[in-house]
Amino acid sequence: MTTDGAPAAAPVARLADEFSKLPGIGPKTAQRLTYYLVRMPEEEARALAEAIVAVKERIVLCGVCYNITESDPCVVCANPRRDRNRICVVEEALDVLALERTNTYRGMYHVLHGVISPMNGIGPDDLRIRPLLDRLHGSDIEEVILATNPNLEGEATSMYIQQLIAPLGIRITRPARGLPVGGDLEYADEATLARAIEGRQEF
Repeated sequence: MTTDGAPAAAPVARLADEFSKLPGIGPKTAQRLTYYLVRMPEEEARALAEAIVAVKERIVLCGVCYNITESDPCVVCANPRRDRNRICVVEEALDVLALERTNTYRGMYHVLHGVISPMNGIGPDDLRIRPLLDRLHGSDIEEVILATNPNLEGEATSMYIQQLIAPLGIRITRPARGLPVGGDLEYADEATLARAIEGRQEF
């Protein structure tokens, strides 16, 4: 019982409630995950809990590209062998992982952490667009690849950024349409992503 006489929330109900707050997790899935954890061996459950805590305690944003990382700058930005004349702009950190798996792109990245979405109350100021412009001003950047997802919000975000970058005289490209319209970079296979990057087009 709580101090005001109300019954305390049962741990199972509380866990299911927390799972349901995750994106793409409905009440039924939250319940299945909860009961899976109830049956899980204690050492595995503790390992999961420790992994979650470690992510919150040790992960930071790279001060250069805003990718998620354990060190600042991240391993890509700190690598002297990367092509520093090109920046690939992506929506999320997962997109960096997807592109790195192709072993095709050797330039730098910039993570926006979202897309412009008026329906969800997300505007340009909510994204890492201003830091991108700061990186470009007075730099030796020769090309910006706008690799947002090929859906309505991704296209709108790319168009907005393109209009801001165009006056700087920097070459602006985007991945070729090997990516399915309406799909997300993180779900594309390596071969498709590699072809899209290699066949990128002028914006």
